[in-house]
Amino acid sequence: MKKIKCECGHVNPEGTVLCEACGKPIEGNQHIDGNDKKKLLNMRYDGTARRSQTYNKSIVDKIWSFFSSVKVGVWLIVIALVASAIGSIFPQEMYIPQNAVSRDPAIFYEERYGIFGLIFYQLGFHNLYSSWWYMILIALIGVSLVICSLDRFVPLFKALRKQRAKRHETFLSRQRLFSETETVSSEDWAALKEGLKKQRYKMTEEDGHLLAEKGRFSRWGPYVNHIGLIIILLAALLRTTPLFYMDEYVWIREGEQLVLLGTDQEYYIKNKDFIIDNHDPNDTRFKEAISKEGGEVPSNYQTDVIIYKAKQPEVTGAEPELEKIIEDDIRMNKPVKFDGYAVYQQGYQLNEFTSMSFKVHKTDDPDEKALGSFTIDLTSPKSEYKLENGFRVEINKYYPDYYLDDDGVPASETNYPRNPAFVMLVHPPNGEEPEISFLGIGKNIDATGENDYNVGITDFEMHDVSGLRIRRDYSLPYFMVGAVIFMIGVIQGMYWQHRRIWIRPKDGGILLAAHTNKNWHGVKKDIEKVIAGTKVKMVSDQQELDE
Repeated sequence: MKKIKCECGHVNPEGTVLCEACGKPIEGNQHIDGNDKKKLLNMRYDGTARRSQTYNKSIVDKIWSFFSSVKVGVWLIVIALVASAIGSIFPQEMYIPQNAVSRDPAIFYEERYGIFGLIFYQLGFHNLYSSWWYMILIALIGVSLVICSLDRFVPLFKALRKQRAKRHETFLSRQRLFSETETVSSEDWAALKEGLKKQRYKMTEEDGHLLAEKGRFSRWGPYVNHIGLIIILLAALLRTTPLFYMDEYVWIREGEQLVLLGTDQEYYIKNKDFIIDNHDPNDTRFKEAISKEGGEVPSNYQTDVIIYKAKQPEVTGAEPELEKIIEDDIRMNKPVKFDGYAVYQQGYQLNEFTSMSFKVHKTDDPDEKALGSFTIDLTSPKSEYKLENGFRVEINKYYPDYYLDDDGVPASETNYPRNPAFVMLVHPPNGEEPEISFLGIGKNIDATGENDYNVGITDFEMHDVSGLRIRRDYSLPYFMVGAVIFMIGVIQGMYWQHRRIWIRPKDGGILLAAHTNKNWHGVKKDIEKVIAGTKVKMVSDQQELDE
């Protein structure tokens, strides 16, 4: 690597803009960081060599230079924001309503939102936040933040760590705030030092040269921001793993006990009762709103549950012994929480069929005397039922939520037994050909009109069903830590400034120069207070550029 030796004798790394020792501009590198043709020095990173502008030969160097660009980072963030905005136009796949005609995303988006929903699905925005390309985009933003920070932090840290009070005359004369005083007495020198102490500047002296500095820690504000953002991005990536985030949905009927999904069969839940309360339609406060809804409007709905924890069975494969750990009610925005899990009330279904009982009787029997009976569990119906007297009933078709489509063909709107219907084959005991019947609520159709036997509904059971969401989120603390660190960086960089004042003796007088990363008016006021009562000239603002 080519070294650059300054007239002061210091050897600088390639790419250095201002000599690390005396601050004299290195002519061959004045194009770096926009110093070319400027009267004032660009003090960004104090003129130290940055890797992205020094090495540019290998593929690693080119990748480093690409990601160290602020423009690249901004564009990656813009692309992520635009993608996130598009992904929020329609609900993500996990939030497809439970009562949708079909929860298959290939059907749901087109059926609900038309051509725009189809495009949304085909472009993969239905599962955006866990898609591979979105995760890569987030990872690239993280890489950009890390490389941008390292490319600037390391040289800036080195420059600020070894600041020297003795600076070249050119370095001082090309600062934005500068003045030259031809004659300065020893009393004025003493007054300057005392004034700087009163303004809480930390002073360093070197061969009669003076550097006064305060607020250096504010320079690290942007990098603290970056650390916070990197932690937030890491949390976002970790949230896509089952170890840090789990979100499941389960329907559970009254009286039913199920294992909680996503808990490795460690926890069970029992629905003791589902309760729903509706607003009084005659209440003047809600009457108009209820009339607009066109029906009853719930004021509260809740599920009374018991949460069990399974003990380790003594014999592998044996049913575990359950220990009750919580008995409580789950309401909207009032989940039940335990061992890092939270169970939310998120939906319900009233009067869902649980089971239906049937009997077989002769078609021409006016008393409809039962020749055999059977009961179908609508949550898991069998394909065949053997009855008394040798009858056998085969369930040929089952429509849990029966309706006729546009072509008049029977179909099921959902997979939940809300309006069950069946195509049954009744096999007589004498081995004759089976008879076909279509049976549903209010429907009993003899497919041929020549059946000797009929099937009728004798009884049914109905239950309310609760829709519960089980969630576990270990990534939230990382988001909070990242946000807190980010805000510390914002405060650090916003409310403090890094101010430096250099004083160089010259032929009985002094050169006075100052620089700050923001709030130039503030450093001017400091200098006014420091030189008050002395013959030192006030600094002038040299912001104008050469033509």
